[in-house]
Amino acid sequence: MITPDLQPRLFAYLGGIAKTHGMSALAVGGVSDHVHLLLAVPATLPVAKAIQLIKGGSSKWVHDTFPGCQQFAWQEGYGAFSIGISQVERTRRYIEEQEAHHRQYTFEEEFTGFLARHGIQYDPQHVWG
Repeated sequence: MITPDLQPRLFAYLGGIAKTHGMSALAVGGVSDHVHLLLAVPATLPVAKAIQLIKGGSSKWVHDTFPGCQQFAWQEGYGAFSIGISQVERTRRYIEEQEAHHRQYTFEEEFTGFLARHGIQYDPQHVWG
């Protein structure tokens, strides 16, 4: 649902929402069915609230700005992971290379592989609905 025409404007808007709420968007990128954001979130802002602000604000903006995108919606859940300062550049590059990356792996393969590599147990019903 994130068309090539929508992508640059949406990504910029996501960064603007972050800035408005005291976060720094260090990288924003993605493909047609998902986005990745590398955010510096202040300690006073819970991650769940940050995601709510970004998803809610961007959904409203898409609906208000693009009449043909009334079906646009974010998935119910999200994944959030913290990284150390030494991983910022590597993560930024990863986000910038999403289009090429997803020619090799689906989002589902990537996400479950990430969880497995890091020993994170999960219930597929809770991850994929």
